[in-house]
Amino acid sequence: MAGGVTAPSRTGEPAPASGAGSPARSRSGSPARPLRILVGVVGLAVTAWVVCTVFLAFAWYPQAFGGSDILIGLLGLVLGIGGAIVFFLFLNMAIEGLPSRLSGGVIPYAFLLPGLSLIGLMLIYPTAQTVIYSFANDRSTQWVGFQNYQRIFASGAFWQALLNNVLWVLVVPAITVAFGLAVAVLADKLSAQGEKTSKSMIFLPMAISFVGASTIWGTLIYAYDRPGTAQTGLLNAVVVALGGEPQTWLQISDYRLNSLLMMVILIWLQTGFAMVLLSSAIKAVPEDTVEAGRIDGASEMRIFWQIIFPQVRGTVIAVFITILIVVLKVFDIVYVMTNGRNNTDVIANLFFRKLFTEQKAGEASAVVVVLLILVMPVLIFQVISFKRQEEGR
Repeated sequence: MAGGVTAPSRTGEPAPASGAGSPARSRSGSPARPLRILVGVVGLAVTAWVVCTVFLAFAWYPQAFGGSDILIGLLGLVLGIGGAIVFFLFLNMAIEGLPSRLSGGVIPYAFLLPGLSLIGLMLIYPTAQTVIYSFANDRSTQWVGFQNYQRIFASGAFWQALLNNVLWVLVVPAITVAFGLAVAVLADKLSAQGEKTSKSMIFLPMAISFVGASTIWGTLIYAYDRPGTAQTGLLNAVVVALGGEPQTWLQISDYRLNSLLMMVILIWLQTGFAMVLLSSAIKAVPEDTVEAGRIDGASEMRIFWQIIFPQVRGTVIAVFITILIVVLKVFDIVYVMTNGRNNTDVIANLFFRKLFTEQKAGEASAVVVVLLILVMPVLIFQVISFKRQEEGR
């Protein structure tokens, strides 16, 4: 009827009007908009080209920016953030130009694609390339089969480094988690201000890089000065004060003392990380379960092991595995303090020396592949543990 008025149906209900709100149109959705798609795709290409070109200009022509690292850093920050915003705006425009039924299913994957592409470029591709290079010669120009693996497995230095890695794995994660758990439990019993202060002091080393921490400990704790002179290292100062002779601590390989002393640095750095996560887990334990144990006359130690610990076990495992992965890849501390001398070498430092000092890319790649194989079971176990925790919630 005229004016868009609908005639009543036989049942007395008004018949639906044809037009934008009709069921037929809602089922089919909005049509494609080619111009919007074109603008979005062209904008994506132009944005990516501009960002890549300017970043290459930062590297190749720094004099065009006054040779100022600060200026280049600030421009890179603005360009990186702004470019990402513009990129996703054009990406959203291109997706919205698709038919509505198609765009709704495509948009999650489209927004994940840039991140997944970067992961593939920065992680997956180099990993695959490293595995390929492990079967090539030192210059990666000819295939040599398993010769690189045969050489490293026949090398005493490789097995020494692997043994040291095992020692780090056995000592550092367990002690770090134990210290973090102890601090989390004890700090929870302090006053609010005392808890904040103690946790801040213990977490503070997390702000220091591994290289910085190694320098601090090497200079202030383990430093050696010849007998008869003032000892700048705290450890030798204590020994001399007690009537002993100063020692070159990082050269003492008996009972792996030098490796153990370097492990102390990593424990010092990671205890704050373990404490924060475990403290959060402990505070999430329902207070009524703890109070029930106290009413039943259980001691604080029994309450912890039988009530609190079972409820934070998942977090303990997650923290342990995270620190374990860090330990498997430990490099900075060993490189700065001993560079692998005096039986302190580890897999990551051996790789660095093979690649950059001895110029043996094939053997270095084989060493990294072995490290990757050692890390993979831990990663798989971590994923399985997370899935079980999610299922239990």
